Amino acid sequence: MTVREATFFGFGNPVDPRPAELEAWAYHPEAVPLSAMPKDWDLLISGDVLGPTLFELAMDRQCPARRFAQHCMYIYAADGVRQNASSQRKRRLKKFMERAEQVGDEPMQIWAHNCRVLMTRPELFDHHDWMEGGLVRNPRRLGLFNRR
Repeated sequence: MTVREATFFGFGNPVDPRPAELEAWAYHPEAVPLSAMPKDWDLLISGDVLGPTLFELAMDRQCPARRFAQHCMYIYAADGVRQNASSQRKRRLKKFMERAEQVGDEPMQIWAHNCRVLMTRPELFDHHDWMEGGLVRNPRRLGLFNRR
């Protein structure tokens, strides 16, 4: 039985879910609506431990929680382009971007493009777009020459 076929039975610790729990929830998000999650849950889970899981969910066109995973990947990326981000985070982010560019669909290719723009022009960071889901709700390619 795959995770997609499995029933979601809940989180052992919703503040620190295991990758398999997050994946099971993502295919059954109605089991625990986002409104029932801890405050700032998106920020809490968008780190290195769950980054690979979130990326796979964001890449899966069939995942019911895909847009949420894409939102988390924008958070992950915004944290990964900071000057003091760990080298592990920067390397992993670059691998995610390359994969999204090679085999991702349009939303993930846009995500990768926007990550590259932010790496080149960190001053273009907009909290609403990157941390609050603006680039998922209103997908668009950021321009390198935007003025601020």
